Amino acid sequence: MKKNQQKNRPKNLNLFTIRLPINAVVSILHRASGVALFLVLPLLLLAFQASVKSPESYVEVANIFGAWWVKLLLIGLSWAFFHHFFAGIRHLLQDVHWMTSLQKARFSSRVVLWLVGVSVVIFGISIW
Repeated sequence: MKKNQQKNRPKNLNLFTIRLPINAVVSILHRASGVALFLVLPLLLLAFQASVKSPESYVEVANIFGAWWVKLLLIGLSWAFFHHFFAGIRHLLQDVHWMTSLQKARFSSRVVLWLVGVSVVIFGISIW
């Protein structure tokens, strides 16, 4: 390729107009969900520690977790957990060269998104 041709290529720097393939979306969300889980894990561990101190502290933590806004946060965290879990299994299967064609990779991405959606709905129903 000549140097002139490289300069004349169109450049799209607007991230809101770039359409990513579903494989890229699942991969990016896998990383984002891992970061979210990593950042929230200390808070969940502190809540667990507080809940096992005494029966009174357990009741306090249970009351906090019974609030509607905390349940919404837990549903969001369940999305992060389920997405990271199912996308992680998908990535592991791809590491052993299963689903290597583009068509199978797209299909597995859709399966991951469906499994995450169903799992989050079931979790949301069970805690509400």
